[in-house]
Amino acid sequence: MDNFQIIVGGAAGEGSKKAGQILARLFNSRGFRVFVHEDYHSLIRGGHNFSQITVNRDRQQNAISEKIDFLLALNEETITKHQHKLKDGGILIYDSDSIEAELPEDNGFEVLKVPAANIIEEAEASNLMKNTALIAALAKSVGMDWEKTKQVLSRLLTKETDKNLQVAEIAFSQTEQLKELAAEAGEPLPVLTGNSAIAVGAIRAGLENYIAYPMTPATGVLTYLVNVPGVKTAQPENEISVINMAIGSAFAGRRTMIGSSGGGFALMSESISLLAQSETPMQIVLSQRMGPATGVPTYVGQCDLDFALNVGHGDMQRLVTAPGDGDEAYYLSGWGLNMAWKYQLPVILMTDKELSENTYVLTREQEIYKEEPNEAENTADYLRYDGEDISPLQYPGGQAVVKATGYEHTPGGISEEEPEGIVAMQNKRLRKYDKLKEELEQLETVKSYGQGKVAVIFWGSVKGAILEAAQDLPIKLVQPLVLQPFPENQMKAALEGAEKVVCVELNSTGQLARVLRGHGIEVNDKILKYDARPFTIEGLREQLQALVN
Repeated sequence: MDNFQIIVGGAAGEGSKKAGQILARLFNSRGFRVFVHEDYHSLIRGGHNFSQITVNRDRQQNAISEKIDFLLALNEETITKHQHKLKDGGILIYDSDSIEAELPEDNGFEVLKVPAANIIEEAEASNLMKNTALIAALAKSVGMDWEKTKQVLSRLLTKETDKNLQVAEIAFSQTEQLKELAAEAGEPLPVLTGNSAIAVGAIRAGLENYIAYPMTPATGVLTYLVNVPGVKTAQPENEISVINMAIGSAFAGRRTMIGSSGGGFALMSESISLLAQSETPMQIVLSQRMGPATGVPTYVGQCDLDFALNVGHGDMQRLVTAPGDGDEAYYLSGWGLNMAWKYQLPVILMTDKELSENTYVLTREQEIYKEEPNEAENTADYLRYDGEDISPLQYPGGQAVVKATGYEHTPGGISEEEPEGIVAMQNKRLRKYDKLKEELEQLETVKSYGQGKVAVIFWGSVKGAILEAAQDLPIKLVQPLVLQPFPENQMKAALEGAEKVVCVELNSTGQLARVLRGHGIEVNDKILKYDARPFTIEGLREQLQALVN
């Protein structure tokens, strides 16, 4: 076995997510590439939650299939909901002491019953450890050795570790090996959620303060950074307070980032204009979910692109980025933070529920370092908004009088209402934006994959499924990493020779397609999914095949 899919499911509160993370790390310990998709309702207890783990020995596969090889059921509902997904020869694993599963005859899959209650009684352990028994049984069924399994469980099960290991060892010893796992693929790589990758990228770029009010699916950035020494985190009473506190932090010279989802981001919109006018650097993580309003808060949608590209009143400039996997989330987060401080403007990093909360293996092929902005001397003749394009940056605390204002202003930061002065400062900010555009022309802001007369443009977390679905098809895939300022020249170069252009998005209106048309790029067709679930490999492949038949 070198490429397979596992679903582990149960009710909210039963530990399916933790079990999925342990399984992912078990296979990562053998050098396999792993990806974990999380599916859960907006409930503290009850409802049905599941994690789907993709395991591949030879390459990263950041997408889920409709058929699975293993189903680890923590309750009966999981069996009912997912047994039809098991392939012929797949394995159903469940606690036979607490679940009475009614299975159809000739179902085509094997059944591995784990007597969890008996195992727990033998170990004199807590009933909460039944998941440990099931995980150990799965590990043995695929041929993992006990020492490797023990190492991973010891690291991840930090409460009552000895008892958990005792339960695991009994379950492991009582389970028959049913499959043969492929040879180890190499050394394990870092395994992080997209939100954690965003946090790590920002840390590498010198992040000092992170301020946020919890809002799914952006909350993981905050919960990761809370535990990072050297980064100060704060949770004010709402998102308006978040951005205004962050403006003060950045003005004082602390490299600052904030994050939220659509509703919280909406509350920040007035202050985003203040960032632009006052030239205060800031990176904002916008983690999308299916809307409008509360919408479907724990499921995916790419519905905020229009909003991000147009948020804030008045003529203002911003940089908008859109990573598509864990490595890009890591890199673009750090790079975006550096760009915010270099060009003194708001940077919006667009992610979504899938990218934020799913788990990736990180290769970190592109490393990130803190880039120091061009700071002016802290002298008495300092003018905050002086210069031809990028204003000289300085912070309070020395001889310089450092001003920040949302009013139109003179080079020294004094309010300006005369026509000539207003035009001069507007033009100065436009020249700064032109300088940013010139830098972007020298960077890879559009990625291309494959060849074909049909060009399919996608963005964000769609990347994983579309790279898998388009394999061996005569299709050219095109992915913009920067959405504003839009990389028109690079996009048109990537589309050269295409006879048909198709846009793939997780929304109902084709928001990226509208952006493309606004830049003179004709979109002939759209593949849109808006049921709040991600594309599967098989479902998307069927639609891509129709384009080339």
